[in-house]
Amino acid sequence: MALSPTQSEWNLRPLLVLGRVSNLPTLWSNCVAGWVLGGGGAPGRFALLCLGATFLYVAGMYLNDAFDVAFDQQRRRERPIPSGQISLAMVWRLGWVWLALGVASAAFLGRTCLVLACVLAATIVLYNAIHKRTTLSVVLMGLCRFLVYLLAAGAARGVDGAAIWGGLALGMYVGGLSYLARKESIRGPVRWSPVLTLAAPIALALLANGPDYRERAFYLSLLLVIWILPALRFVFRKEPRQIGFAVSKLLAGIVLVDLLATAGEPWGVVPAFGACFVLALALQRYVPAT
Repeated sequence: MALSPTQSEWNLRPLLVLGRVSNLPTLWSNCVAGWVLGGGGAPGRFALLCLGATFLYVAGMYLNDAFDVAFDQQRRRERPIPSGQISLAMVWRLGWVWLALGVASAAFLGRTCLVLACVLAATIVLYNAIHKRTTLSVVLMGLCRFLVYLLAAGAARGVDGAAIWGGLALGMYVGGLSYLARKESIRGPVRWSPVLTLAAPIALALLANGPDYRERAFYLSLLLVIWILPALRFVFRKEPRQIGFAVSKLLAGIVLVDLLATAGEPWGVVPAFGACFVLALALQRYVPAT
C-alpha cells in the first residue's frame, strides 16, 4: 500500500533544502551562457530549456539525499530525511518524477536535446550512486555542468566549439569545487592540485579570446580571481577551517565563470548574469547551498 504524505512532508522548507534551490541561479546562468554561445533563438525555447534543466537539477539533489541517507544519519542528522522532516520513500518518488519531467521537457526541444538530457540524467544518477565511494566522482559532477552547456547550445542554434570549450572550462571549475565540497563532510588534508582546476576558465579566456576581446577577458578574469582567492582562505587557513562557507561562495562564483565564458559575446546578457549572481547570494541566506 502506498504511503500517504504526512503534513510535514509537504512543508515547503524541507523541499527547498532538499533541492538546494539556492544554487538554481547558477544553473540558469549556465543556461544563459550555453544559449548565447550556441547562437540564441526563440525565447520560448529558452524558457523550456530552463524548465527542463531545473527539473534535472532538483532531481539530482533529491536523489543525492536519497542515496546518501545512511551517511547523513551518521554525520549530517540535520538533513531533511534523517531529521524526520520527510520520508525516504517520498524523496525517492519525487527525485524520479523530477528526472522524468526534465527529460520530457528536453524532448520538446528536439532529438539532440533529448539525447543530451538522457545522458545528463544518467550521469546524475551515476554520480549520486558512487560519489561517496570515490574521489573520481568529482569528474562526473563537472561532466553534469558541461552537459548543461551542451544542452543549452543544442536548444539554441546548435552545439559548436565555443560551447564545448566553455563547458569544459566550467566542468573543470566545478570539479575542483566538488573536491572541496567532499572535504566538508569527509575529513582529511586538502590538496592544492585538484583546487587548481578552479583556474581553468581563466586560462581558457585569456588564451581563446582574440585581441578585440582580450582586455575584456582580462578584467573578467580578474573579477573571478578576486572572488575565488578570499573564499579559498577559509579552506587553507589554520583551524577552524570553514569549507562549507568557501564552497557556498565558489558555487555562486559559477555565475562569474559563465560571464567570463561569454567575454567574446555581446554584453546585452550581462544584466542576466548580474541578476543570477545576486539571487544566488540572496538565496544562500535562507537555504543552504550544500
